[in-house]
Amino acid sequence: MADYDYDVLFIGAGPGGYVGAIRAAQAGLKTACVEARETLGGTCLNVGCIPSKALLHGSELFEEAAGGTLAKYGIKTGKVELDLAKMQAEKDDAVKGLTGGIEYLFKKNKVDWIKGYATFKDAGTVEVAGKAYTARDIVIATGSSVTPLPGVEVDNDKGIVVDSTGALALDRVPNHLVVIGGGVIGLELGSVWRRLGAKVTVVEFLDQLLPGMDGDIRKEAARIFKKQGMALKLSTKVTGVSVKGKTATLTVEPSAGGAAETIEADCVLVAIGRRPNVTGLGLENIGLELNGRGQIETDHDFATKVDGVWAVGDVIPGPMLAHKAEDEGIAVAENIAGLTGIVNHAVIPGVVYTMPEFAGVGLTEEAAREAGHEIKVGKFPMMANSRAKTNGEPDGFVKVIADAKTDRVLGAWMIASLAGTMVAQVAQAMEFGATSEDIAYTCHAHPTHSEAIKEAAMAVQGKPIHI
Repeated sequence: MADYDYDVLFIGAGPGGYVGAIRAAQAGLKTACVEARETLGGTCLNVGCIPSKALLHGSELFEEAAGGTLAKYGIKTGKVELDLAKMQAEKDDAVKGLTGGIEYLFKKNKVDWIKGYATFKDAGTVEVAGKAYTARDIVIATGSSVTPLPGVEVDNDKGIVVDSTGALALDRVPNHLVVIGGGVIGLELGSVWRRLGAKVTVVEFLDQLLPGMDGDIRKEAARIFKKQGMALKLSTKVTGVSVKGKTATLTVEPSAGGAAETIEADCVLVAIGRRPNVTGLGLENIGLELNGRGQIETDHDFATKVDGVWAVGDVIPGPMLAHKAEDEGIAVAENIAGLTGIVNHAVIPGVVYTMPEFAGVGLTEEAAREAGHEIKVGKFPMMANSRAKTNGEPDGFVKVIADAKTDRVLGAWMIASLAGTMVAQVAQAMEFGATSEDIAYTCHAHPTHSEAIKEAAMAVQGKPIHI
């Protein structure tokens, strides 16, 4: 039997890699994780999910105080000023605490952190910083990075044309921020800087925001963001960005073709998506080819076509979401350990952490019809929800989509201040094969935002109470 340095080695310490490594170690495997960053946690904890939520929360508090919302409840604040450096420092503290926590968990679970970039030499060997390490099983969990826009040069250090990493670290509030891309990242970061005082223009190639979400959600999103003060230029493509001094000039034109126009801004955020991190892995050395989208294909167990090589997270097909990667990391570790690891990719929630939040799980109405389902749909507006109404949060609704014949829930989509938390209820219900009636006849605490899910489920059968 071959003698290996490790039973399993994970390449990448993002949500897929670090969670998988910890689970593998818990299962009794000698485990290592290769990571080149100075801190663990990958994009999510360092320059993604966590720092963006810190700025979202801070900017929401600022807007409440500066925008008069607190005064409505009898809370007098006087003149409100922004200390952006302090807000950024609080964000950095959150990141430091969580990334340091992973390092502690690695030590606690006896996971070796190998620092550097890994390159395959063969299916059981990687080279890191000039040293070879062998493992019986190797898991690729290298995540993704920002997709560049052809002809547009990002320079985060200058802070004029930035990607998501640069937009999280601005040392000033832009006068005019132009966001290229109307997806999750662009809208979240655009929301941060709008609340802090920037004029924000979103340029989106498609005719609606938030591609991939339910059609009703997408329509309502445009209305909400316009009401909040964002300027939206939909069905518009960016053909170029030039920088002179501290001013960026964007050239845009209709997506279908037409007359060009220019937009001037002092900050441009390029947020058109992400792509798998596979460069430099030496996949050619083990005969592992990529699909047409630059992804690594795996089977149901996350094994690639190369024996002993596995892959999870953003480098494989599916939504690029931290929680998907985490679940896949756990599953692949359990499969390698001889246990049974499964991820139900039909039930993976997605959330946009703006205010209000946008969330969904399962099939959209459009996808359900396209798949041949005869469906029933129930909707309930948040303005009729007692807790949302009391809190002054009338925007949004909950929409439940069920199979008309079996009543089984196929999907749910919602806009609410707590939508990202609320959606977990539906995801768990779907995991157990729940019907809309199951949700409708489950007692929900009153008054809570989640009662809107109960009422939307009741509306599937045409019997909501509060509308």
